[in-house]
Amino acid sequence: MKGEAVVKHAHQFALELPFTEQAWPFGPEYDVYQVGGKIFMIALTLRGQPIINLKARPDNVLLHQEIYKSIGPGYHMNKKHWITVYGGDDISPELVESLIDDSWHCVVDKLPKRQQKMMRPL
Repeated sequence: MKGEAVVKHAHQFALELPFTEQAWPFGPEYDVYQVGGKIFMIALTLRGQPIINLKARPDNVLLHQEIYKSIGPGYHMNKKHWITVYGGDDISPELVESLIDDSWHCVVDKLPKRQQKMMRPL
């Protein structure tokens, strides 16, 4: 997927997740996606290249970077907890959805139990 397609697909998928809100706390050039008031995805353009930053479990951060050449350390984020997804031949819509879903769950897992039950009733 090209970078524009990654960001467009990520935007559509992220907004389908329960209780997701889009905001612009850092300015109009940064699309921020939150759940429970916490950020799980940021879409932006870096040197003309559309990218997304996603929260990831620390044990998966390096694994994703080793498996996919189009995934790197989180741009301007904590490198232990964030990854950046660039456009590339190794990035598929299913992978983007899986990474966003994991990011959403990482954030929800850190919310108070009462909020977690509301957001994940099953």
